[in-house]
Parts: sequence; C-alpha cells; structure tokens
Amino acid sequence: MTGEWFRGITPTPKTTEIDTSVAHSARVYNYWLGGKDNFAADREPGDRVIAVRPSIITDIRANRDFMIRAVRYLATEAGIGQFLDIGTGIPTAPNVHEVAQAVAPRSRVVYVDHDPIVLAHARALLSSSAEGATAYLDADLRDPGKILREAGQLLDFGQPVAVLVVGILHLIPGAEQPYSIVAQLLDAVPAGSYLMINHPASDVNAEIVAEGARRYNQSASAPQTRRSHAEVSRFFDGLDLLSPGVVQTHRWRPAPAGPDPAGPDPAGPDPAGPDPADDVSAWCGVGRKP
Repeated sequence: MTGEWFRGITPTPKTTEIDTSVAHSARVYNYWLGGKDNFAADREPGDRVIAVRPSIITDIRANRDFMIRAVRYLATEAGIGQFLDIGTGIPTAPNVHEVAQAVAPRSRVVYVDHDPIVLAHARALLSSSAEGATAYLDADLRDPGKILREAGQLLDFGQPVAVLVVGILHLIPGAEQPYSIVAQLLDAVPAGSYLMINHPASDVNAEIVAEGARRYNQSASAPQTRRSHAEVSRFFDGLDLLSPGVVQTHRWRPAPAGPDPAGPDPAGPDPAGPDPADDVSAWCGVGRKP
C-alpha cells in the first residue's frame, strides 16, 4: 500500500493541511447543500453567489438528484457493479455506495478526492454493505494514472466500470487538459463501461451565472471554468450517449414522485428535482463505451 489508500480506517490528516481561512469548493458546495462542514471563508463566497443568483441552491440540489438517479440506473438497468467516483466531496447522504448498494448490494465503489477535509470525513464513505465494498483514495483528478493504478486494488478493470466525474471538471481549466484526462480514464476501462458527467453551464442564464462565477472566483482556492453545451458534449466523443443526451440536470430522466429506494435525502427536495420550467445552470449526461 502507498499510504494514500484507505479501507475501513480513516487516518486523521494533519490540522495544518486544512486551511479554513481560504474558501474551498467542497466546503462551499457543502454550505449550499445545507451542510455543517464549512467555515466563514466558505460561506462568504457562497453568500456572494446567492446574492446575485439565488437559484444556485436549487441548481445544486438538482445536480445531486441527477447523480442519485443516474447511479441507480447504472446499478439496475445497466447492470454496473463497479463505480469510480472522482471528486467525491464531503460525504452527503445518500452517497454513491448507498444508492448503488441499495439496489445492487454487491456493488464496489472507489471514492477519490484530494482534499484534507474530505479525507477527515471519509469514514462515512466506507460503510459498505456486507456483500459489496467501498474504499477511499487520496488522489487528484489531474493524475489519472495514479487514480487508475490505486483504484485497481479494489476494482476489476477487466469488467465494466462507471466513471463518475460529477461536479469536478469545472475546477480543471483548459490549460490543464480536461479532455485528455477524461480520455485517459476511459482508455483504461473496457467496452460496456460508462462515463457520467455533471458540469456547470456557461450558456444557461449566461449573464447571471457569469457574475456568480466572478464573485465566487474572487476568493476561492480553485476558480471555476463553466462550459457550454457543446464543450460538455465533447467529453462524450466516441461514446454512445444515453437518452436524452446532454441536458440540464433536472431533465435527465426525472424520477416520479414517491418513496426513494436509496432512503431519504434529508438535505433536499423530491428526487424529481425542480419544476421542468426552471433553467438549472448545469449540463449532464451519461455515455456508454462501445
């Protein structure tokens, strides 16, 4: 083991590694979700965005609800039993393994993030079903080679894998080659694997979201790069896009009202998401490797 791979026991990171004086994307996201794992430095840019774009709260909930619906689809209808979740963020129930294992108990999930505060809470990601398994890997999306090497300790890359890059690619600017990173991940998984993306949009309510992004970037440790529908669609080049294609997150196979088999989500609304008339400023999609 490299010392950066954890299963069953979560080491406590050095307190000096967590800088609570600078806003961090995972903690701002946690604040928008109504969580408690955030600090004044995170709430300040979060509130600046809310001031110009109150719909950010609805958008964040819609993004998470998309993740829940898509993981459930992959674990049931697509028959996927392995998930590589890159950019996990601070645990927020239900997490990927809770959704997948609720319908497919043998599912295996590797969570990946590169943030000391996420590591500090990673024990919540390791509560697997008896039949399945979960693990946490401390690694950066910018190093896909390391992610693949380490994740292979739990996942079998000879069998289909769902690669989740949900709410993380906007933190990778163009100069850091986000398309190449995604391509490297997909090159390592076999036919029948899936790519799942959720990405903030630059071309939905463009002026408002641009101002929100400007305010966020003033103090965030990792500035965001929003992308257009065409730019997000490019990540799926060479894949078979599932219907309805690349759409706003609340429009991807919205769920009917009713009990959620993954259990209640205390932070959010009905899993059907916002009213279809709303303009959620995020694109999403799921593609299958042929």
